[in-house]
Amino acid sequence: MDDKTRTELEAATFRRLVAHLRERTDVQNIDLMNLAGFCRNCLSRWYREAAAEKGVTIPDPDARQIVYGMPYDEWKAKYQKEASSDQKAKMAAAHKH
Repeated sequence: MDDKTRTELEAATFRRLVAHLRERTDVQNIDLMNLAGFCRNCLSRWYREAAAEKGVTIPDPDARQIVYGMPYDEWKAKYQKEASSDQKAKMAAAHKH
């Protein structure tokens, strides 16, 4: 496979992942972190960092909006729930290292 095709496939996969996460507003970031070790905020940071490597500055709120599909504060107000004590305990245990 050539580099152009690989890059196009990776981009399509990223777009599909972002679309899936936008649809699954029931899945909280803490759940993603506890299960997979990354969340929507991680994706937006990775996007911003990749842009910076290419000399493109994307402010954090703009990168988050790319991933969330809306301003982050709006997403939090609509969809973010208070983390349970179990979720918080799993997060604390995973981040002890």
